[in-house]
Amino acid sequence: MLDSAGQPGSGLGAVVTGVDDVDQCIAIILTTPKGSDVLRPTFGTDLWKYIDAPISEAGPAVVREVTQSITQWEPRVKVLSVTTLPLTGVVAQPGAHVEITVAWQLNLGSAPSPAQNTSVTLASPGQAG
Repeated sequence: MLDSAGQPGSGLGAVVTGVDDVDQCIAIILTTPKGSDVLRPTFGTDLWKYIDAPISEAGPAVVREVTQSITQWEPRVKVLSVTTLPLTGVVAQPGAHVEITVAWQLNLGSAPSPAQNTSVTLASPGQAG
């Protein structure tokens, strides 16, 4: 993520490149609600619709939503898997309800690249997170 000088992990400031850039782009796609970018109304995901649904019901919809959005908006990667984990008693990020982890690899064409993971935590709209 973008970090400010002297504050690693702050998420603001310096530009990232390479695999870190792709990781950041995936996180942005996953945490941007569709319709919130007025110049690209289909950018992002509708994951917020599934936050309070039981994982057994929401799981397949989340996998579909994540895979379709990343395939559309981040052509540099191939999605390998999507996992969801419900969160309870979260102290570090109050209001978080679910963690979504995407395993992916760069689309290099010839030789497969090492698998990478991007994880985001999501909360219900209007809550901290």
